[in-house]
Amino acid sequence: MSAAPSELHEVFLNPGEFHFGESNTRISTLLGSCVSITLWHPRKRIGGMCHYMLTERKRPPNAALDGRFGSEAFELFLQHVAAAGTRPGEYQAKLFGGANMLTGPTGKQMDIGPRNVALGRQLLAANHIALMVEHVGGSGRRKLHFDVWSGDVWLAFPQGADAEIRNAHG
Repeated sequence: MSAAPSELHEVFLNPGEFHFGESNTRISTLLGSCVSITLWHPRKRIGGMCHYMLTERKRPPNAALDGRFGSEAFELFLQHVAAAGTRPGEYQAKLFGGANMLTGPTGKQMDIGPRNVALGRQLLAANHIALMVEHVGGSGRRKLHFDVWSGDVWLAFPQGADAEIRNAHG
């Protein structure tokens, strides 16, 4: 782990939240079937993270963007990328989450996690953003820590005695 800045700004994202920050920022979240995408600009050392719950909705006219939906969370990214005077293709992406955590009324697994992951991949490809690494699927929780100063994402798996922490390099 590279050294943290002396004035560290820590942000925790709940489901549906989004943050785009400077090089003194660490963004964290906890995922199950939800998905987080991190975007990092290696030259400017800026970036952000979203935490979306569902792929999309029928957005009412003039409604504000809602980070609970992947399509709208990604629009928030694009707004911040443009406001920073950068282009999407200059960023590196990492994709996390999408576990099979939910069962329907018949006891059958719902496919919310896999659909969230598929949308994340589609949005990144459509915007020519390099997907450097992903850790998706499975059935457990993931805790993420994204260090904007370095682009590193640290994963913690908080389940039981097999809990572990590792860096998602890319």
